[in-house]
Amino acid sequence: MPKILRIINRFNIGGPTYNVAYLSKYLAPEFETLLVGGAKDDTEDSSEFILENLGLKPIIIPEMKREIDFRNDRIAYKKIKALIKEFKPDIVHTHAAKAGALGRMAAAACDVPVIVHTFHGHVFHSYFGKTKTAIFKSIERHLAKKSHAIIAISEKQKQELAFEHKICPPEKIKVIPLGFDLSRFRENQEEKRKAFRNEYQIAENEVAIVIVGRLVPVKNHELFLRGLKLAIANSKNPVRAFIVGDGEERFKLENLAKELGFDFSTEKNPRNKTLTFTSWIKDVDRVLAGCEIVCLTSWNEGTPVSLIEAQAAGKAIITTKVGGVENVVQPNITALLCEPGDEKIFSEHLCFLIENSQKRQAMGAAGWSVVAEKFHYTRLTSDMSKLYHSLL
Repeated sequence: MPKILRIINRFNIGGPTYNVAYLSKYLAPEFETLLVGGAKDDTEDSSEFILENLGLKPIIIPEMKREIDFRNDRIAYKKIKALIKEFKPDIVHTHAAKAGALGRMAAAACDVPVIVHTFHGHVFHSYFGKTKTAIFKSIERHLAKKSHAIIAISEKQKQELAFEHKICPPEKIKVIPLGFDLSRFRENQEEKRKAFRNEYQIAENEVAIVIVGRLVPVKNHELFLRGLKLAIANSKNPVRAFIVGDGEERFKLENLAKELGFDFSTEKNPRNKTLTFTSWIKDVDRVLAGCEIVCLTSWNEGTPVSLIEAQAAGKAIITTKVGGVENVVQPNITALLCEPGDEKIFSEHLCFLIENSQKRQAMGAAGWSVVAEKFHYTRLTSDMSKLYHSLL
């Protein structure tokens, strides 16, 4: 039985955690997996419940943190090398940047037969300045030479990695989309809808709009707030909006909401509050069941999980046209798209869907067929198994 040492930056709520969890669980007994992760960022909610529900007990390396810290990074690197020497994996598969750097360097130093890395997104635009971005690109090019395969999670991402950022030749990059258990977004939807709307006192005639994700600059929640304000001003229907998530931009976004004149709350609120900052909600299937429109306003994305889940739940989407978005949604069928930062078009799309329940329902009805097979975890594990065997 081949052994896999699977390493991820940290177990935060999102697509990477779900995917390492499904791969660790469902590639057995064909492959034996040791799952390793870094420390959770203080601004993020833990996703340990995802691992616990699947009976997984990962090894945590506290020193493997999000920020660059040469002392901690060196300790984490040594710990990974020690795990490799003890576990003797046939494959080291790393996920995301920090794990990818430390894990691949350790695997190469220990002569692991197969080294694989997955880009769940990338930091080559909209994160840092030109100098820092150039340094990260140089590092990733060096690490790609140590890798036997690079996995992109969308065709768009492959094109960016190979041709725009020139990380490695295209023949080294394999496209394997993310995979999830989407069944919970289809089950007991009416019951979940009532529960969410009762909890937040949403009237039946109010259109509930949701944006789910970390409150960080690249997610550009400012566009959501400004576009929402314009859409409400031009709409006749009553609206309730929910920002689900947390992060470093929370205080800044609350101040912007004040400046824009929103009546908002950070608690489960009375009906007269238009906007609610909910922080993290683990049962996001309940949130999606209770809303009508799902938004994404990012400057950069890999494969946006919130849009996969929104389509599984049968919801209309408004999103910026970035990264792998167009590999996830069907433009004008399941989602309305705009350029990143385009406040005018975003607000027009939002106003249109607030006013047009038939269009919302039609877009929502088309969603399940888009994601049902393409983003199911059984397809993910099958694709990954084939790749591993070909590399071995």
